[in-house]
Amino acid sequence: MDNKDLALYPYTTGASRYVASLDFSLDSLISSRAMDSARARGKERVLQSIEGEIPKPVLSNSDDRKILIELLSYPFSRILVSCIDDPFLTRRYSLAEAVASYRSLKSMDATFLREFSLDFSIHAEVKESGVRIHFTDYIRLASSLKAMEWKLVNRKLDHGYVTVSREELARLLQEGVRHRIEGTLPMQVPEDVCISCQPYIADIMIALNERKSRFESSEFRTVEAGLFPPCITRAISQSQAGVNLAHSMRFAMTSFMLGIGMSVDDILNLFTSSPDFDMEKARYQVEHIAGSSGTSYKPPSCATMQTYGNCYAPDEMCKHISHPLNYYRRRMWFRNRDAANEKEEQPSPTAENVP
Repeated sequence: MDNKDLALYPYTTGASRYVASLDFSLDSLISSRAMDSARARGKERVLQSIEGEIPKPVLSNSDDRKILIELLSYPFSRILVSCIDDPFLTRRYSLAEAVASYRSLKSMDATFLREFSLDFSIHAEVKESGVRIHFTDYIRLASSLKAMEWKLVNRKLDHGYVTVSREELARLLQEGVRHRIEGTLPMQVPEDVCISCQPYIADIMIALNERKSRFESSEFRTVEAGLFPPCITRAISQSQAGVNLAHSMRFAMTSFMLGIGMSVDDILNLFTSSPDFDMEKARYQVEHIAGSSGTSYKPPSCATMQTYGNCYAPDEMCKHISHPLNYYRRRMWFRNRDAANEKEEQPSPTAENVP
């Protein structure tokens, strides 16, 4: 890889070695004025990841300053993520870096893809005529991809190798990138370093808290997100964090949301962070569950949720209901009852208590 490629893929072994050879100290990265641009770009990477996308910069081998800024911004962004140490942010950041890589890897030639794959210990035969990847590497990388086309039984297996397209290899490499980044976060960062980074962290925390709470306000409109059963709350949290949900959980979550009155567009907003999100395909699936084909689908019962391993952290109320929608209805009833009782306890407006 040349320096431009190292800057575009800063988590590779070659990039790490190159940055180490520059002999920049942690103190200079954190506090030197010469590093202002690298720190600003590092903060920008984290902010962009919160919204879901880190655009790759346009670089040429003659852009020495831009290459250096991009290379050094990556370790600074990791420091910021580690100081915050929020699992939601860690997943979002790792996924955003990986998705950005996937978009550029799709257009790389066979030689580059072979070299890139080796850095992740992936045995791939990449030729202009096609791509083959060893089945053990395929299983390792595709295990988190829930779509049926990624199941090994649906793939051609020849002498231990699985045939994939160039784009599919890039998608598998995306998973490799995500695993590498997420698996090394959070790092152990000295407390004084985190204190020095507070001006950057403060802005990130504002954006992070806004993003995490967004689904509880405008996206759900009048729906009471705080009354959802634990299984649905967890599914939403995972989806928003970029975790690929199992098909059974996606169906349960979608049918539940439709059952309490959410629109198709509101539900689609919850899945936009999924690594494999495809708006056209997702819209078709949600509308199908909603009844576009003439049959609307109801959420699975609690027993079915348990069978598929989708029941999560059942609380006291879960012991008394048999369906996620009944959980929501009961919580809504109790909430309305308590509100009515509270209103009845308020003193009547009399001459003594009217301001």
